[in-house]
Amino acid sequence: MAGPLRFRRSTESWSERRVRQQLFAPLNSRFGATMGPADTPAPNGYAARRLDMDNGDFALFAWRTESGEPAVAYWLGNTETPEILWRTDKFGFDEVPYAVTRWAQRELLSDLREQDPWLADYQHVSWFFLPVFHSKDGRESTRAFFRDHAAGFPDADRETVLEFYEGFLATGALDSTREVMAGKLGTSPQVDVVRMGATMAELHAAKLLYESGLEFVPEVDLDSGHALDFVVGDGVRETSMADLPRGGDVLVEVTRPRPPARRSVDTPIAALRATANAKTDDQLDAHPDALLLVDCSSFRDDEWNTVRAEKPSVAHTPAIVYRLRPNGSAEAYRHGDPTLDLSGSVRWV
Repeated sequence: MAGPLRFRRSTESWSERRVRQQLFAPLNSRFGATMGPADTPAPNGYAARRLDMDNGDFALFAWRTESGEPAVAYWLGNTETPEILWRTDKFGFDEVPYAVTRWAQRELLSDLREQDPWLADYQHVSWFFLPVFHSKDGRESTRAFFRDHAAGFPDADRETVLEFYEGFLATGALDSTREVMAGKLGTSPQVDVVRMGATMAELHAAKLLYESGLEFVPEVDLDSGHALDFVVGDGVRETSMADLPRGGDVLVEVTRPRPPARRSVDTPIAALRATANAKTDDQLDAHPDALLLVDCSSFRDDEWNTVRAEKPSVAHTPAIVYRLRPNGSAEAYRHGDPTLDLSGSVRWV
């Protein structure tokens, strides 16, 4: 399964003729293809071409033309990589020159507006999830997750949900970690609402941390061999990943119960406990002081009301159990004595 879009970088010299012979020709032979200039002007100092395959795949290729500068070229696409580029290294959107990234993103955002005009009003959502919205295997499923399933929110319409995420992503809180956080949505060709909803739960957790004035870094590899969802602490964004976590930092793991109707147990409290308990058999056994965040945003009002009334305990402590709604409200209760204060983003019940 292919992952989110990433650039490939070639350090060889390129020309229009070589692009046609070694990139276009094999793709045209395999899929049928057309090649021409991209709609977006090439970055200064570069020539660029766009390749469109008959099966709907695409590729963008830009190569440096400035004399006296080292040869370099960048490939970005969701089609089969031509053999000449197989041994090239991959780079994220933030790891290549800004002019190249900006050019590619403008081209792909234009495609997205044309292909899915319902996303046009949500510029930050479109930009943030661009690497998966255009991925080889996940381009249909990730768009459908937002379009047809309201990103996993029950009893909510698409527009309200998109406005909810647009407002948070517009803050820029996740800009520096876009590659990691957007990539979590995955690139499966099938829409798996439960799994994809669990990914959105990590964005919800980031929203609560951010609105509570807490600094965080996602997906830090730990000596235990696990990677918990967040490390939270003052100055963590400026600290080398190799030095995290430090003394005083808080590890956070996020889990999201499935809606009760989809489980063999059919009560909200049983669903909540089953999901939270599963975490104690893995990451949380290795990190017993970590904070467990249990996101019940997939629960309907009646299901959440049952949980809110009883405030059931879970197998791990400390924990915070909460539910967000796309109208911006968030209710929560504590289990144990959490070391983080989310009072800036939730209403305690």
